[in-house]
Amino acid sequence: MLSTLLAMTWIETTSLTFTARHEDGDTAFAEVLLDRLEDLSLKLEDRFEVVPGGVTVVVHPSPAWLTMAHPFLPAVRWSAAPAGRRYLAGWPMATEVHVLGQASMEKRAAGDASFEALRGTAERLYTQIVLAANNHDIPPPWTPTRFFRYLRWAWLVEGGAQHFSRQVDFYRGAVIRRMREGRRPSFPPSRRDAILLGGTVFEVLEEYRGGGACELLIARLRRDGPKANLEAAFDLRMPDIEVMWRKYLRDLVRPG
Repeated sequence: MLSTLLAMTWIETTSLTFTARHEDGDTAFAEVLLDRLEDLSLKLEDRFEVVPGGVTVVVHPSPAWLTMAHPFLPAVRWSAAPAGRRYLAGWPMATEVHVLGQASMEKRAAGDASFEALRGTAERLYTQIVLAANNHDIPPPWTPTRFFRYLRWAWLVEGGAQHFSRQVDFYRGAVIRRMREGRRPSFPPSRRDAILLGGTVFEVLEEYRGGGACELLIARLRRDGPKANLEAAFDLRMPDIEVMWRKYLRDLVRPG
């Protein structure tokens, strides 16, 4: 398999700010992906001081190829809640985003919204790069210190990436499944629930205090931990924030 990967002929597709490397069969997918990233980049420039360019998107034709590029990804996926595992379909590096190709995304999807969430993987991971460029305590790049910090703050990193790439709604079905099948989630969401529930914290905050508070929440990691970040952003005590968040989840799950 490794020799096959090394022998693969990559095609490059470029846009104003981004480059994609992919197989011939993913050319159309890569072109759409780059257009979406360009639009997202412009929107993020309105909200963040630093929005990196020159990022390369590597489109892998199968999960096996993606795993070879990032051997730790299956372990991260396994540790996530079952409802969220399908959405771990890529990984961000300092100047690269690695994602699955369209055919693999379609096989993994559990419906239209699920496919949209998967198709938006590159946008979500690029947003994570933008967040890291504005808060140097979070990855990427993936130093050992940042990795262990990510484990503690995964809800913030994953949730912020979902929120600022405007993808939280696409995870609604998976969130409903998680709430019906799993144990009561902790607050803030655990690393296991980060990919599904992290974005809901930002949605509640935006509804309550407006978009600027979301930038405050992600701007730095306070020494006192997530509680200090949340209380500063919401301007509320932690128990009151949790009540608001759990009501949001109940309303989300309620039929109709």
